[in-house]
Amino acid sequence: MRTVNIHEAKTHLSRLVELAAQGEGFVIAKAGRPMVKVVPLTAVDDGQQRRLGFMQGRLSVPDDFDRMGATEIERLFGE
Repeated sequence: MRTVNIHEAKTHLSRLVELAAQGEGFVIAKAGRPMVKVVPLTAVDDGQQRRLGFMQGRLSVPDDFDRMGATEIERLFGE
């Protein structure tokens, strides 16, 4: 990942943002010390994996899910 200093980032912000939006993230450093990482919003951080939908088609929810245990709950908490 490319590292740029603050001065370069301020001078070329539009170009750097365009590159980041295309997937080429970069790090902004101050006095040689990394301060922030700029990545596109759609990027997944290193080590993270998107898991949404990984069990699709493997589970089913009963039609009466919202009523399951209603009799028992009424018995325990009803008046």
